Amino acid sequence: MKILEVDGNYPLTGTVRIGGAKNSAVALIPACILSDNKTTLTNVPDITDIYVLKDILEYLDVKVSEASGSLVIDPALMINKEIPDDLSNRLRASYYFMASLLAKYKHVRMHFPGGCQIGSRPIDQTLKVFEKLGATIEEKDCVFDIQAKELIGNEITLDMPSVGATVNGIIVATLAKGDTIIHNAAREPEIVDLAEMLNKMGAKITGAGNSTVKITGVEKLDGCFHNVIPDRIEAGTYIILGALMGNYLCVENIITEHLKSLLDKMVDMGCDLEINADSVIVNANDNIVATDVKTAGYPGFPTDLQQPFVTLLIGAKGKSTVTENIYENRFMNIPYLNKMGANISIKERTLSILGGNVLHGEEVEATDLRAGASLLLAALKAKGHTTIKNVDYILRGYEDLIEKLTSIGAKIELKEI
Repeated sequence: MKILEVDGNYPLTGTVRIGGAKNSAVALIPACILSDNKTTLTNVPDITDIYVLKDILEYLDVKVSEASGSLVIDPALMINKEIPDDLSNRLRASYYFMASLLAKYKHVRMHFPGGCQIGSRPIDQTLKVFEKLGATIEEKDCVFDIQAKELIGNEITLDMPSVGATVNGIIVATLAKGDTIIHNAAREPEIVDLAEMLNKMGAKITGAGNSTVKITGVEKLDGCFHNVIPDRIEAGTYIILGALMGNYLCVENIITEHLKSLLDKMVDMGCDLEINADSVIVNANDNIVATDVKTAGYPGFPTDLQQPFVTLLIGAKGKSTVTENIYENRFMNIPYLNKMGANISIKERTLSILGGNVLHGEEVEATDLRAGASLLLAALKAKGHTTIKNVDYILRGYEDLIEKLTSIGAKIELKEI
C-alpha cells in the first residue's frame, strides 16, 4: 500500500502546469480503435487510469507506442476478445470499449466496469442507447454479451444527462447507419473534445456541448492527430489549494471558461484570484466567507470538485451547505476531515459546514479519488503531520502529483509500506 506523509501549513509559491484531462483521455483512447489506422494523442496525462486503458489495448492486440506525453495507437492488428474481469474492474471508463467494439465489430463481450465506490453507478442508460440502435444484450454473472446484426440510427432521450451514456452513444453511433439524435445529452467539455477528435477521424457529429447531439453514421473512420484538453478538475483542485495555502500560486495551461462555476463561487466567497484566459493566480485569504453549493452536470458545479471544495469551506466564516446531486456516496471524506478538526454534519445528500476551524494533522485514508484529493488539501493546510493511507486512489487522477507539489514548496513524501 502507498501512503503520503505530509507536513502541513507551509505556504505554496510558484507555478503548477496542468496536464491533459483524465476524463477526456479515458474516452478518447477507446474511441481510437474505431479506425484501422494510427491515431496520435498528445497531452495524455501520466496517471494510473491511462495505464489500465493501455493494458486493455495491448490485451486486444492493439499496438501502443508512447513518448513524452503522447500515445500512438495502432489498431491494425486488433482482435475482438472478451475483456476479462481483472481488466474491466480496474476502471469505470473501461466500458467505453463496449461502445467501440460494438460499433466496429457488432459484438462485444466484457465484464462489468469498476472504478471508485462513490455510489450507485449503473450502466442502464448506456445499455438503453445500445438497444435503441438495434443491439441485443445478455447479462449473466456480471458479464455482458452485446451484439447486433446491424446498428441503425435512432432518436434517444436519456433519463438524465449521463456523461457515460452520452460518450458511449456518440461512439457507437459514429459507425451506425443513418442519423442518431441524443436528447438530454451531457454537455461536459470532455464530450466536446471527444466529438472533435472523432470528426477529425471522419465522423459527422454536431451539437456536442449542447443538450442535443446529432451523429450521422459513416462507413469507416481514419486515424488522426489530436491534443487532449487541459484537465479542469486537476486545475480546480490546485486553484482551491492556492486559496488555502497559496502565496502567488499560478495555475497555468487551463481553459478558465471550463472552470466558471468554481471560479464564480470563489469570487463570491472573497478569494484572492487573478483570472486570465489560460491561467489563474491565487493567494490564500483568511477572510473568505461561507457559501452554498449544489453539484450539477456541466456547466453547473462539478461533482468531481465537491470534495476538494469542502476542504476550502472548513476555513470560511459562517455556515456553508453542500448538496451532492450526482452521487449518493461522495461524503466518505467527511469523518476524516472531522477527525482533523472540521465541524461537518451530514443529512441525506447535504453537508452543513460550520467554518472557521483550524485543521491539525492526523492519520487518514483515501476512500476514492476526489475524497483523497480533499484529504490531501486538508493535510497541506493542517498544522502538524498527516499520514494519508491508500493513496493509489489519488494517483489515479493527478499527474506528477508529488513533483508538482514539491516544486511549489509542499513538504510531502510518497512511501510504500
